[in-house]
Amino acid sequence: MSSHSYREVENISTLPGPDESGFVSHYVFQYIDFNLVPQYVAARHRFCDCFFFGCDIPADMEGQIGCTCLVFPRLGLTYSTFRGKLYTSAELYEGYDPEHEESFATCFDTRVYNDFIEKGKQCNEIRETLGRTLHDRAIEDAMADFLSRYGERQVVAIMGGHAIKRTDAEYRKVVFISKALTEKGKLMASGGGPGAMEATHLGAWMAGRPSEEVDEALSIMAEAPTFRDPGWLRTAFEVKSRFPQSRYRSLGIPTWFYGHEPATPFATDIAKYFQNSMREDILLTIAKGGIIYTPGSAGTLQEIFQDAAQNHYKTVGLSSPMVFLGKDFFSREVPVYPLLETLMANGRYTDLLLTITDSQDEAVEAIMSFSD
Repeated sequence: MSSHSYREVENISTLPGPDESGFVSHYVFQYIDFNLVPQYVAARHRFCDCFFFGCDIPADMEGQIGCTCLVFPRLGLTYSTFRGKLYTSAELYEGYDPEHEESFATCFDTRVYNDFIEKGKQCNEIRETLGRTLHDRAIEDAMADFLSRYGERQVVAIMGGHAIKRTDAEYRKVVFISKALTEKGKLMASGGGPGAMEATHLGAWMAGRPSEEVDEALSIMAEAPTFRDPGWLRTAFEVKSRFPQSRYRSLGIPTWFYGHEPATPFATDIAKYFQNSMREDILLTIAKGGIIYTPGSAGTLQEIFQDAAQNHYKTVGLSSPMVFLGKDFFSREVPVYPLLETLMANGRYTDLLLTITDSQDEAVEAIMSFSD
């Protein structure tokens, strides 16, 4: 294969013509139905060093696809393996009707999760394992395209437990922190699930609105404090309908590995993975603008030390802020903050930018002071 970079083609309106050598070379065609463009097929272009992923290729065109090309058919799975863009909540919840909550059981996201569980989280069936791998690689590529629109330190993540209730004071605090950072130009990211993750995306969704409207949204959602309560998804859709917006974006990175936790519909762009370890590492890596940690359990602790190692070694080229929201929790109940300070003092860690606070304003300031 050539060392040339490949240009992606995802719709028939951007089909390329031949280069100076008379070949269509170094393209990746994704889910193109060439039957819809008979004039393009009739031109009998010769293809060299191209990829055809999930395309419909007429018999008349097959002879023009050279041996240096790779043709990969659709696998006939529940999901698309060669996505060219991130998910939206409308795509994940396709088939869900807020007026009929039972429809959640048959929406796209649930169908994929049920299929994932039925075939096994550690599946040995080659078609399925290949499909999951190709899907996650496509999501990674789509996310890279999405993030290319943002500055290196513009992405900020909030980590924390799914168990934080919508009615908890901590939930409201996260909402207003995320809202403030979004208004200041940050792209907020999280694991894309319920609890502190949902609060992150609700805050981004409500950016630009007065606090009274945020409290109204929280009042609507208080009917279902956790994702296990009836109405959790319905009230989220109700808030989105009550307060529509298209200006502010946020990035959710959930996984079907924990698919029993529904993805928050407040995230405007959703990179949903099958492989949980891949998704966790990516979330920590892209948050070069800093990470705010809220009270959580084992998963949050794992992320803290993974992030600390990443910052110590500067594996992404810099060390970014680690902000701990909850003095009592992180200094006494789960004393990870004094441990990190001790490890910094004895040289086990270097260059960690640590902040611990109970104040949402101080949390925002700790992030914003880390400027380009």
